[in-house]
Amino acid sequence: MASMSQLTMAMVTLYSGDPKRIQHFMKVYAFAKMIAEEEQLGAKQREIVEAAALVHDIGIHAAEKKYREIEGPPIARAMLMALDFSPALINRVCDMVAHHHSYDKIDEVDLQILIEADFMVNAYEDGLPKRNIKSFRDKIFRTETGIHYLNELFALEN
Repeated sequence: MASMSQLTMAMVTLYSGDPKRIQHFMKVYAFAKMIAEEEQLGAKQREIVEAAALVHDIGIHAAEKKYREIEGPPIARAMLMALDFSPALINRVCDMVAHHHSYDKIDEVDLQILIEADFMVNAYEDGLPKRNIKSFRDKIFRTETGIHYLNELFALEN
């Protein structure tokens, strides 16, 4: 079975010459990893969260022509299979890639964490106003750790 380091290297290679996207998935990975640890997810679920965070936007180059939720899962599946990840991890990660912008389809804490981590990074990168960030937090965020990090990052009041 491959490691997160090998998956990270494969993603860096895939996005060679695109430092903005590499930095994006690395930041999402860092936040997702920290939230998963603080929320005390089991080792298998943490591994799923970490892998999903690394590949969550894997279809973005193809999606610039279509939709990343459609294009991403097959690319992620091929990469994860080539790195010898388990079928269970691959299936869950591909489902998370397909739904990480579907806020009404959050079915497990792993997807919740990915969505929270991705939003934290996107809110900063897109320069969202605090009122929009606070509104999203109140509607979507559920983990104590994610709420804490978001509040601290953007100096939000409860």
